[in-house]
Amino acid sequence: MMKYIKDAFRTIKKKAVAALLLVSVGAAFLTGCHGSKEMADFTVPDSFDTTKPIEIVFWAKNDTNARQTAIYEKAVEDFEALYPNVTVTIRLYNDYGKIYNDVITNIATGTTPNICITYPDHIATYLTSENQVLCLDDIMYDEKYGLGGSELKYEGPSRADMIDKYLNEGRIGEHYYALPYMRSTEALYINKTYVEKLGYDVPDVVTWDYIWEVSEAAMKKDADDNFVINGQNVMIPFIYKSTDNMMIQMLRQQNAGYSTASGEVLLFNDNTREILEEISKHSATKAFSTFKISSYPANFLNAGQCIFAVDSTAGSTWMGPDAPLSDICSDDIISGIEVVVRPIPQFDVSNPVMISQGPSICVFNKADPQEVLASWMFAQFLLTDEVQIAYAETEGYIPVTSKAQNNAEYTDYLSRSGEDNDTYYSIKIETTRLLLNNIDNTFVTPVFNGSASVRDAAGQLIEKTVTSTRRKQAIDDAYFDELYDSIESLYRLDQIEGGGRDGAVDLGPLPTGAKALLITIAVVWCGIIIYVGRDYFSKRKKTGNR
Repeated sequence: MMKYIKDAFRTIKKKAVAALLLVSVGAAFLTGCHGSKEMADFTVPDSFDTTKPIEIVFWAKNDTNARQTAIYEKAVEDFEALYPNVTVTIRLYNDYGKIYNDVITNIATGTTPNICITYPDHIATYLTSENQVLCLDDIMYDEKYGLGGSELKYEGPSRADMIDKYLNEGRIGEHYYALPYMRSTEALYINKTYVEKLGYDVPDVVTWDYIWEVSEAAMKKDADDNFVINGQNVMIPFIYKSTDNMMIQMLRQQNAGYSTASGEVLLFNDNTREILEEISKHSATKAFSTFKISSYPANFLNAGQCIFAVDSTAGSTWMGPDAPLSDICSDDIISGIEVVVRPIPQFDVSNPVMISQGPSICVFNKADPQEVLASWMFAQFLLTDEVQIAYAETEGYIPVTSKAQNNAEYTDYLSRSGEDNDTYYSIKIETTRLLLNNIDNTFVTPVFNGSASVRDAAGQLIEKTVTSTRRKQAIDDAYFDELYDSIESLYRLDQIEGGGRDGAVDLGPLPTGAKALLITIAVVWCGIIIYVGRDYFSKRKKTGNR
């Protein structure tokens, strides 16, 4: 009996080696199978068919800015003139979140657009669906149709013209899935007139302590219950537009945890609690508020009811009493106020840190390679100097290529600050220069499936704390424990790959390839066992052993 057991194990060993070789071959084709479905299956055609009618759909976002709409329309018109067989249809949105929601809905019905303006956080979610987003790794470098390709009918940027910092923002995992379109950051818009009236100077870079001190000083009232600083019954010294960015940047400035590239959520830490405690303190006096609670910072700034307003540099055309896009009645604007621009508040003025943000371009995979190629060529067309410079001049964005940034037309535009309150609006150009001078000081947050939820959670921590403080709730350890639990549950952060604050990991359903590989392994081992068993009983029958 022992002899046959030994023989059986020797046979199993041989078969196991063979099985492992088989599995290795399968694994070579399925490397990284869990999550591999984001790779779109696309081969660049040898040539673009200029005789075949092609229709592509482009979803874009603008802030009710007619100039931006006109730029998109002209880009379409110019592209169609170069490629008469291509028709581009634009659908405009006023919110990136709506684009995101519609893409998710249309993925389910197989009706995604060909191109959309979006954010890498959103693309990471799109990638969870099979073969949707075009991987740009190969097509970017294609000699004919890649960046600066020889067969393009326009002068687009080459790979060398792309600013690496911005191009890499479209890299998710090991692959590129987006082209940068425009870049912005956040800026601190300061009512210098009121700051000096309070007895303070405006430093080149302000600290958080400075912001809180001046904000509290502005809360003093007179005998008629009006604020001394403006003589009005409304004053919110400090308003922050994007509280998710506020939390993210405050943590980054302290080198504190937020999240990792693998999806580990580090947001719920002691630094976060200290930040929220400070925010609560100034929310209690109503020296601080947010956009979601009070409305647009620009409206209060222009009405003399705010001293510090943090908003995107892309919102600069709304900021200041002479802003070309002010949303409030002209009678409510306080003239004579001097508004200046500074980087967002810092913990360490010697090492300024600010977020890099702004729209990217995403191309979706389709069954027709010619349709995909046309979409890719139009996406590149949006990076030409003419489009980049024209769009950058509408608000406080900067172009994403060194080619456009060094273009004589663009440098001339920057040199004409203050010539008018429209194209050359001084605050808009000042914020543009702020970003150009701080490109190396910007950062981006890790992108993964669920990173958009972590971002939303970061802002919601601040919003909830401010609201709770105003409702006179006790802001203590018990409050924060409950807050952390509720936010983690609300955004399902414990279900993100990499885990929530307890380290739980949910990898989601296995892709088809991974399931097939596991089934193959099981079948191989079953075959080995059956073979060995049959061999054993066959020999036993022949020898008559029991």
